Formats: sequence, structure tokens, C-alpha cells
Amino acid sequence: MTTFALIHGGGGSGWDFHLLVPELRARGHDAVAPDLPITDPAAGLTEFTDTVLAALGDAEDVAVVGHSYGGFTASLVAAKLRARLLVYLAGMIPAPGEPPGQWWGNTGFASPEGLSETEQFFNGVSAELAAECQAHGREQASKEWDEPWPLEAHPDVPTRVLLCRDDRFFPPDFQRRVARERLGAEPDEIDGPHCVTLSHPAQLADRLVSYL
Repeated sequence: MTTFALIHGGGGSGWDFHLLVPELRARGHDAVAPDLPITDPAAGLTEFTDTVLAALGDAEDVAVVGHSYGGFTASLVAAKLRARLLVYLAGMIPAPGEPPGQWWGNTGFASPEGLSETEQFFNGVSAELAAECQAHGREQASKEWDEPWPLEAHPDVPTRVLLCRDDRFFPPDFQRRVARERLGAEPDEIDGPHCVTLSHPAQLADRLVSYL
């Protein structure tokens, strides 16, 4: 049995994975989806990493999944544990010494124009579920924005990049380019928007388990 450490993105919470967790458990695995301390101005990448490690407890066979902004933390957790697997799910792939706040400019990210938050993140998600997710959103007041990512190189663990074909926030062409530039890797693809954990939880669980 593998334990999946599911790490949410900016302004999110463990609730973002509430449909994915039972799908993984139905496939014979376990999952933890902690709330990172993003509302604490004193918390940064170290505290984020420690929160995930505490949630994992004594789990030994661990796969780490970082969604979106959670990629910065996921990579650190994977390095600490020498995880079985690291998955960037529509995820931000960090570079050595790069603060999260500089990732956007360094990668050439361009914010989508003329789209509402719902249209950017929740296309293909029911209106009710999208509204519920937004209600669970939290203000990102933590200090990691300006903290350099502390590793000298990407973790030496098996790594997959999984993009979402219908993602309007991190469009597929953008994600392919960043994955090639930063990891020399070709991403895998799955149907769904940026918030694929809500739109396609069963398909996502199948894909994650297949990586094992």
C-alpha cells in the first residue's frame, strides 16, 4: 500500500482533494491531504514541508503529488523522504534558489485575459462544486513567496509531470515548455481543468495509481 501525500495549491486546502482521497482508498492505497499553514505570516517552505511530514507520520511507501503552487512544497517533501514518486499535477516546477514569487516571470507565465476566476480554474466543474471550493479558499498570508527554493538540484526521485488538457490557467503548451526546460521531460496528459481533482477524480486516481 502506498500513501499519497496530496499537497494543495495557493489559497487552497486539503478539501480540494476530498473527492480524490476516497478514489485512491478504493484502489487499495491511502492518502493524506493536510492544510498547509498558508494563513500564518510566519510560515514558509520549511513549515509547509513539516506539516506534510507530520501528516504522513510513519508512512514509508510515499508518493507525493503537488498541485499547482503546491509543487514547491511537494518537491521538498519528496527530497526529505526519498519518495517513491513525485507528481507535478498542473504543478509549478521550481528551480534551485528560485523564490515562488519569481517563478511566474522566470517561466514567462502570462495570466489569461478576460476570464473570471471560475472560468480560469473550474471549467468543467459543476457550478455548485466550484462555489463550494471557492468558499473553502483561504488567504495566502505566509512568507514563502520570497523564500529561495533551498535545494541545489531537483530531487533524485522518479518524477512525472501531469498536465490538464483543458487547463486555462496553466495552458498545456506552457506546461510542456516548462517541463522540457526544467526537467527535460515530456508531460503526461489528462482531461480536465486546472482543478482536475474536482472534475475527474476517478480518472486522476487511475492515473496516479498507474504510476506506481
